[in-house]
Amino acid sequence: MAGLKDKRGFIDKDRLDLSERKAVEFWMKRWGVTHDQLTAAHRKVGRMTKDIAAELGKKR
Repeated sequence: MAGLKDKRGFIDKDRLDLSERKAVEFWMKRWGVTHDQLTAAHRKVGRMTKDIAAELGKKR
C-alpha cells in the first residue's frame, strides 16, 4: 500500500531505498536515529523496514 507522497510518486513503506531522501528523512525522524545508523542497519539486514527496525531495536 502506498505511503508518503514524494515528488516522484509514493514512497514504499515496506522497503527503504537510501536514494530516496524523503523516505530516509521520514524513517530517521520516526525512529530517532542518525543517517549513519540507518545506513549501517540497511547494509547489515537489507532493505525491508521491519528488519531495519528490529536491528535498531525500534517498533515499526
